[in-house]
Amino acid sequence: MILRRADAERFERCIAAGGVAVFPTETVYGLACDPLAPAAVERLYELKGRPANKAAAVLFFALDAALVTLPELGQHTRAALERLLPGPITVLLLNPERRFPLACGSEHATLGLRVPALPASIAPLHAVRRPVLQSSANRSGGPDAHTLDGVDPALRSAADLVLDGGALPGTPSTVLDLRAYEDGGSWSVLREGAVARPKLAAALDG
Repeated sequence: MILRRADAERFERCIAAGGVAVFPTETVYGLACDPLAPAAVERLYELKGRPANKAAAVLFFALDAALVTLPELGQHTRAALERLLPGPITVLLLNPERRFPLACGSEHATLGLRVPALPASIAPLHAVRRPVLQSSANRSGGPDAHTLDGVDPALRSAADLVLDGGALPGTPSTVLDLRAYEDGGSWSVLREGAVARPKLAAALDG
């Protein structure tokens, strides 16, 4: 399946209206909603069966939008993000301004950031300018879905919008902790995923 600009517009309208959407990324299928809308976030968590104190990521479809929204990022962290993103990485950042608290679970001092590098078949989503709270499109603890048929039918039927991006690679994003990077240059991988450690090291230790 190939997404079109109209699909991106439908997605953005859905999020703006407080809806929950199933959508493709460069890794697996995800669920998305407005990260600043309490009712939408609560509904997404209920659909997944996810504990409310467990954090999710805030996904931007363009890196410049993320950097504008997070002006407090230090220069070293910002430069690292510019080397790493867009890409299949979830980055944990210090969150001194306590932004997007609904996505941060019980740890408001940390923000999870995603900026996907979308393949051509789903690239129209890069036109979406609003950030979304993003979690994988599965029941909590269940397998990640790399096809739309792999998404739990109950999730698909309950979502306000479902976008079919065809078969996806299926390897989830690497979770990279950059909370100590600004001052000491240290980093760690909390979950192995689509980006291997040597590639991270080349971007972060140079």
